[in-house]
Amino acid sequence: MLRPVKATYRIQFNPSFGFKHIEELVPYFDKLGISHIYASPVFKARKGSEHGYDIVDPTILNPEIGDEKSFTKLINELHTGNIGWIQDVVPNHMAFDSDNRMLMDVLENGRASQYFKFFDLVWKHPDESMRKRVLAPFLGSLYGEALENGEIYLAYDAEGFSVNYYEHRYPLRIDTYQMILDHAIDTLKIRMGEEYPDYVKYLGLLYVVKNLPSASDPEHRINQIAFVKKMIWELYSTNPIIQEHIDATLKELNGEKGKPESFSHLDEILSKQNFRLSFWRVANQELNYKRFFNINELISIRVQDEEVFHSTHSLIIDLIQRGMIDGLRVDHIDGLYDPGEYLQRLRRLSDELYIVVEKIMEYDEHLPESWPVQGTSGYDFLNHVNGLFCHKKRQKEFTKLYSDFIGREINFSQLLYDKKKLIIDRQLTGDLDNLAHLLKQIANKYRHGRDITFNGLRNGMIEILTYFPVYRTYISSWEVDEEDRRIIEETVRKAQSSKPAYGAEIKLIEKFLLLDFFEELTEEERNDCIDFVMKFQRLTGPLMAKGFEDTSLYIYNRLISLNDVGGDPSSFGTSLHQFHDFAINRLDVSPYAMNATSTHDTKRGEDVRARINVLSEIPREWKQHLKRWVTVNKKFKKNIDGNFAPDRNEEYLLYQTLLGMYPFDEGEADKVIPRLEQYIEKMLREAKVHSFWSEPNTEYETAVKEFVTAILTPSDQNLFLDEFIPFQKKIAHYGILNSLSQTIIKLTAPGVPDLYQGTELWDLSLVDPDNRRPVDYNLRDKYLDEIVERSSREDVFEYLSILRSNASDGRIKMLLTYKTLAARKEHPNVFLDGEYSPLRLTGKLRNHVVAFAREYENATAVTIAPRWFTSIVDEQSFPLGKSVWGDTAVYLPPPRTRVWGNALTGERIEKGGRMPVAEILTSYPTALLISKEYA
Repeated sequence: MLRPVKATYRIQFNPSFGFKHIEELVPYFDKLGISHIYASPVFKARKGSEHGYDIVDPTILNPEIGDEKSFTKLINELHTGNIGWIQDVVPNHMAFDSDNRMLMDVLENGRASQYFKFFDLVWKHPDESMRKRVLAPFLGSLYGEALENGEIYLAYDAEGFSVNYYEHRYPLRIDTYQMILDHAIDTLKIRMGEEYPDYVKYLGLLYVVKNLPSASDPEHRINQIAFVKKMIWELYSTNPIIQEHIDATLKELNGEKGKPESFSHLDEILSKQNFRLSFWRVANQELNYKRFFNINELISIRVQDEEVFHSTHSLIIDLIQRGMIDGLRVDHIDGLYDPGEYLQRLRRLSDELYIVVEKIMEYDEHLPESWPVQGTSGYDFLNHVNGLFCHKKRQKEFTKLYSDFIGREINFSQLLYDKKKLIIDRQLTGDLDNLAHLLKQIANKYRHGRDITFNGLRNGMIEILTYFPVYRTYISSWEVDEEDRRIIEETVRKAQSSKPAYGAEIKLIEKFLLLDFFEELTEEERNDCIDFVMKFQRLTGPLMAKGFEDTSLYIYNRLISLNDVGGDPSSFGTSLHQFHDFAINRLDVSPYAMNATSTHDTKRGEDVRARINVLSEIPREWKQHLKRWVTVNKKFKKNIDGNFAPDRNEEYLLYQTLLGMYPFDEGEADKVIPRLEQYIEKMLREAKVHSFWSEPNTEYETAVKEFVTAILTPSDQNLFLDEFIPFQKKIAHYGILNSLSQTIIKLTAPGVPDLYQGTELWDLSLVDPDNRRPVDYNLRDKYLDEIVERSSREDVFEYLSILRSNASDGRIKMLLTYKTLAARKEHPNVFLDGEYSPLRLTGKLRNHVVAFAREYENATAVTIAPRWFTSIVDEQSFPLGKSVWGDTAVYLPPPRTRVWGNALTGERIEKGGRMPVAEILTSYPTALLISKEYA
């Protein structure tokens, strides 16, 4: 029986933080109340990987974080504490890396490789230079330059002949060994004599190489290749003359820098391989393998093939069968060819397996009902709960403030359209062209499609892709879901309106996408059509991710707390009604989905967002500070090619970022600049306005970094810090209050609360890699021991006062987490399956409180979470008592009289019906009331 998932804790492994470190922390997680560790990938990854998603072998554990023995020991230790394991699984891709033995086998043996069908390749590419050859786009310069600079060279070792480029090593096709072995063979004959046994063996091996069995007899061919490679190495390693001959041959073939003609033989050898070395930028325009997004180093795998699924999931399947893991988190489900089929295969492994998917959804989007999963990994929850703390009524004023500051208005829909087109043009052209070629081949077989040109289809597809409003649709058969049909039809209407010149092409593409045809097509041709639709659906996701998440979210900076994965920056906050509707639907549809507020992919930590949300309450004050700051900091800007660095939009983003991430302890301020410098580089390159990952404008980036250094370095000329610090402290205090309310909602709303590593205390992280900094678990364990002991004593209210006075150290947040997880553990049915009911509020401050009940049989839990604090308490106070809440009251669930216990403070309330909020919030700024008995 698998352990029920009640509360998860996300761990990010890296070479310096592995299995043994987690084992040491098991007592801590047990005390905290965690039911499951939710781990980043544990499979063998590229050497030195800091995140584990660049997997080279999914069938074995990553030796850099531990071996099977240490993993088994860890799992046993967790199970002793009744803690389970949820594993992040990466079905989309593997690393295009020399340590990827499956891919290297394909590069060596081509179609004859046993792993040929594992990878998503366009083997019959229209471009002759990539036909039956996998593009290897990893050169730092043009191929000819790299070759003649001597950066590409042949080498030999026990594994065989290879071509090398810095850390990259690719095996040579066995059939081309003869071009090396046959080179200058007369010289070898003279040195050894034609009767010499080893020379005879050498000739025999050369004969075998020239007469290898064809790929139609793969087993015989593989055996012969293994024999040849073994015997060549034996000759090389035992006969000094042969070793000298091969070494000299390689030296000659590798050419001599400054003599271009000396590289001709090497160029010829490379032209006959199963791969084509190229400048890395080529892949953005010409490509014959499916990448993960636009990352050359990650190659998609064909997990839709059942053999590939079972082979690449063999370790996962073994761990499930051995009872070592209780659940899976599926990375980037939208990248799969057929997500539904994949999830069905996972479900067949175990009916009890907990499965969540990393799925980014629009506000009104839902998972396909046919998916056998518990729900999402929590981005939908993150954005709904975050929006509660953005003051919707300030939208108009805030928008004007932003537009006035940057000197222009930004239409977010137009921005997204423009940036998606930019991504197609600069990063996904090769993917688009492959899709357009496939569609053209299919259209040629259809009488109404023969006259539609490749360019017409390509241009029509660009418009549809650019207007596509969601990450993807899920058509996988001749039955087109009603929602998928609606999305495609609406997108087509927008595309036709935008580009009427391509109306016929767009209409034809719509017919293919909706499978609205084709009586005259054969079954094979219809299957080709479905294949096109499936591949089209795999392109909409990367385009949305790169155009929206990784570009537009760094440009539309009105309130950057709203700019997160799955969010909608153009929507200013979440109403109480919207949140309650979301929670009710979540309970009905996916009650065990994850409730996340921080992840390894979020653009900023949960407590950074909580701070920045405060600005939505005080636009006038924010405007005044901006006006002052831009004046005093103007002297620190530099003019780079006619543009001041940073520009006003970037400066606006930087001020928000500083407010969000500036440490509570000013003694740690020296750590801010290096963290910000790292962030600035990513921020500018993702925005793609003044700098790009492909073409870094280092002069501009340096100017922005110097600007930040100048404004954060105390000096007589620096007036900014004197202005900034008092306002930042104010924002930080209200951010604490936002964070506490956000946390209790996450821990008690429908769903499984998910804690990202370290967020038991304040999480002031920015986007990765900043959010992968080491976590101080010694401090957390020390705090937790104190909280466990002090919060159960009679002087708990004195302790709560201490926590309020020292709120900046984070213990006040840890207490909330510990106490609420303890309540979940004591009343699991209430929080996992209990009904969700919004509670009625009255009084002047009724809109400042989020209140709901969870009820299961005779047990009830009530959550009270205040918000919008700037107008109800000063910047040093907590929202407690009658002086704050006045006539504000909440109507508790019937009957009218119950015995309620506040799970956070231990207070007992023997009252029901209309309850003044002032009598609930007396010593802690949020409340969790639990009732199991009637008075």
